[in-house]
Amino acid sequence: MSYLATLTSKRQFTIPSEVFKKADFKEGEKVIVEEENGTLRIKKASALVEELAGSVKVPRRFRGMDADEIIRIAKEEYFKNKRV
Repeated sequence: MSYLATLTSKRQFTIPSEVFKKADFKEGEKVIVEEENGTLRIKKASALVEELAGSVKVPRRFRGMDADEIIRIAKEEYFKNKRV
């Protein structure tokens, strides 16, 4: 089924509620947007984590941490080093 959404001047659009519910998205959840030949695909970032599970070794200091927490720490470290 197709749905109509409008892009704003900030390049944003609202996912129609039926699609949001069917995809089981949650407010504030991270998503991955892929483009191929002009077609966009949006999927949960956690889906990528599940796809890669076992193929990437998790550093000891990150074991047992939530992915969002690891990302937050990595960003802090990256930008801290950029300011120097």
